[in-house]
Amino acid sequence: MEKSFNLGRFKAIDPAADQYERQLRRLIDDGADVTCIEKAVQGALKNLSGDGRRAFVIYGEPQSGKTEMMICLTAKLLDEGRRFIVHLLNDSVDLLGQNLGRFQDSGLAPSAQNYTEILDPSIDVKSRRYVVFSKKNAGDLEKLLEKIGQFKDIVVIDDEADFASPNSKINSAQRTRINQLIHDILGSTGDYIGVTATPARLDLNNTFDNDSRLWVNFPPHPMYTGQDIFFPVEWPSKNLSLPFQLELLPNRGDDPKYARRALFGFLVNVSYLNQYVNQIEANYSLLVHTSGKRIDHKSDWSVMQDTLASLTNSQSKKFDSYIKEIWTLAGERYPDVDPDRLTSYVVRNISRNAVIILNSDRDLTRKGRSATRPASLFTIVIGGNIVSRGVTFENLLSMFFTRDVKHKIQQDTYIQRARMFGARGKYLKFFELTIPNALYADWHRCFVFHKLALEAIREGKGSPVWLSDGRISAVSSSSIDQSTVDMNKGEMGFRLFEFDPGVDQRIQSLNSVSAKLEALQKELGESAFPEYLKRYILRTASPSVERTVAVHPSSSIEGYKDAEGLDKAAIERRRGLMGQSQTGQFPNALHHLKVFTNSAGKGRLFYKFAGSIQFIKNTK
Repeated sequence: MEKSFNLGRFKAIDPAADQYERQLRRLIDDGADVTCIEKAVQGALKNLSGDGRRAFVIYGEPQSGKTEMMICLTAKLLDEGRRFIVHLLNDSVDLLGQNLGRFQDSGLAPSAQNYTEILDPSIDVKSRRYVVFSKKNAGDLEKLLEKIGQFKDIVVIDDEADFASPNSKINSAQRTRINQLIHDILGSTGDYIGVTATPARLDLNNTFDNDSRLWVNFPPHPMYTGQDIFFPVEWPSKNLSLPFQLELLPNRGDDPKYARRALFGFLVNVSYLNQYVNQIEANYSLLVHTSGKRIDHKSDWSVMQDTLASLTNSQSKKFDSYIKEIWTLAGERYPDVDPDRLTSYVVRNISRNAVIILNSDRDLTRKGRSATRPASLFTIVIGGNIVSRGVTFENLLSMFFTRDVKHKIQQDTYIQRARMFGARGKYLKFFELTIPNALYADWHRCFVFHKLALEAIREGKGSPVWLSDGRISAVSSSSIDQSTVDMNKGEMGFRLFEFDPGVDQRIQSLNSVSAKLEALQKELGESAFPEYLKRYILRTASPSVERTVAVHPSSSIEGYKDAEGLDKAAIERRRGLMGQSQTGQFPNALHHLKVFTNSAGKGRLFYKFAGSIQFIKNTK
């Protein structure tokens, strides 16, 4: 039977249909767990479902697979009929190439393009759908804006959104050039989705008027190893067993012997993995994180290069002592195997090394693949801030921090420096972090503060409150919108719950503070009193829980006078609920816990710290 040509059949085909489901199937076929991606995408689409423009943040852990999440989010937006989607990235050619390549490999339709590919005057950007990538620099954004003009219902997905996009001139009624250009691209109808592991700056800066009530959590995948592994809240504790190798240095850790020790540990671990664990030999990298000074990069390079040169020449003056040190370390670290075999592997293969210095984006572009995906058996990468954001190091087996930080450190900077986070599970117990003791303590506290803040907004527990102290700042002070941010709010509130008056009686009848704390957490549950907060209080309650923790009786908010900033239904007050009249009842306590209630039978737990920690909250 002869078939007749039917043009309508082909015109009815939508080449962009069911893209989201296709992307999920692609990941599932590769063995990935997509539940975390589905949760983030569904949360974003819920925000975008109403009328008017939206601006919000998707936040997750560093190195937790956000690129695949953004691919799936883009696919869903295309399914929903969005016609122009802009992806913004840090001003790095290498990162642009990496992310654009991954989007193109995913099979999205239309295929993602560099913005330069649509600049030709003959291209009508309103004629079809586009997924366009641009770096966050003024030159690129100006050209993109000139081409597309005011594009109705545009979507901007801003990767590493807390970098370059916030307005550091917020308090002088001006905009930075990049912030202004992104603002102009969004226009009055565009939707803004910031993606980052460190959202504090976006909140405190009111970047593009993003609404923290709409923020979406992107949970890590099951294979992820992150802050709970590398910076457990219980540290330091004699009973704590870390699942990786932590080598703490004296706070002046710039003696060359420490760098050599880190290198020797790296060589021994590679030898063990490739002889006793791996089916196929693998290349690994050691990341040496220096200060921002190039002279320090050169100094660290010299130590590594000279040590490797001595090991490759059995006639060198240092060969004998270095090999004995490696042999001794192999025996101490792996007593169940022959140290001769581990050391012999190092000697046979030591010439298969590469030492790479990354001083700039240009270096990262030129050396990118060999630096981030080790092409040599023993790859040593040396760099400062350039390796701190947006760069993923595959098979990263060791990190060595050479120097402590003399000045106050920013949470976002140090959280982004956690390049060891990611899917390290296959070789986690062989991963080694070598770092000055004080720097690890500061870094650990950064993550404790960060997690406490995010716990307040996960699952709708309240607005974020960011913590800082004498060593750690939440964000750069120039980025804080002083017109809406309270620098001394001093308390954190958690999720509303149905209040049972009997809870108060049961808890206050207990004799010890420890018992009250445990009972309160059990009565209220995880959402209203996060386990993480309880662990933090117990760890930092020095000299004892009984002396420094106060569990207050509950109070009703109904006695407070109605005034601007007071919301009795939500049990919130802009300037806080716990004042001197409450904390003064327990003058020796540092940690205060108190439930406030309303006439509707709801309750909310508040936590206040009376020490040197500053609580910072956006009160808009």
